[in-house]
Amino acid sequence: MSPSASLLLLLLLGLSQAQIYQEEEMENDAEKDGVDISTRILTANNASDEFLLEGDLLPPTSRNAMTCWGNSCLWKKSGRQVVVPYVVSRQFPSYERQMIEGAMRAFAGRTCVRFTPRRNEYDYISIENKRGCWSVLGREGGRQELSLNRGGCMYSGVIQHELNHALGFQHEQTRSDRDNYVRINWNNIIQSSAYNFHKHNTNNLNTPYDYSSIMHYGRTAFSVGYGRETITPIPNRNVAIGQRRGLSRWDIQRINLLYRC
Repeated sequence: MSPSASLLLLLLLGLSQAQIYQEEEMENDAEKDGVDISTRILTANNASDEFLLEGDLLPPTSRNAMTCWGNSCLWKKSGRQVVVPYVVSRQFPSYERQMIEGAMRAFAGRTCVRFTPRRNEYDYISIENKRGCWSVLGREGGRQELSLNRGGCMYSGVIQHELNHALGFQHEQTRSDRDNYVRINWNNIIQSSAYNFHKHNTNNLNTPYDYSSIMHYGRTAFSVGYGRETITPIPNRNVAIGQRRGLSRWDIQRINLLYRC
């Protein structure tokens, strides 16, 4: 190998490692600060000019935002795989694109869902750098946006949370049987935000309530003040909720059940 070729190879290797280190640094910072997923998402969404339900759900235009009749909002199967076409805005630099694609690979490793770069498919997700972290619930049809603001949403757990919304999953604390597992402290909730805690007629897929779900908000979501709990696990109030590391075992199981993987 010529000296010039060797130098070029070293430069490319250095750039690749720098991008990986930047991604790891962002993830390490997320672990160090101890901020739960709902606080991170809601903080990022403070600047959003969208009308969002439950903090990060964008109401679709074609149906009730909280209802998915039959298979109307599920992504289509191609053979044994569920194919979800996507495009990523050019506003994201290379290392952030790698983080987004890494979060997508977490689904591919343990479910039949495959996020694939769009070719000419009509239905697809357009991942944009807009204000806040938010998604439509399930497949809406045509081009649908999923926002990952570069200033506050670039964490693997947050990305997986929004992608799971796009697959059709709601927040764990709004499922139909939640009162058996958590207490909603209505007096600690900002009055104008109380609707975010209304239960829904969810399809729980015969799976247990999951405190460790990536879709579960933290203890102080929409709180009137610092440290005031809005969600308290019962009967053991010390159970951890609001983790942001990634899909839980039951998150994975539910995807496989819903899409019949």
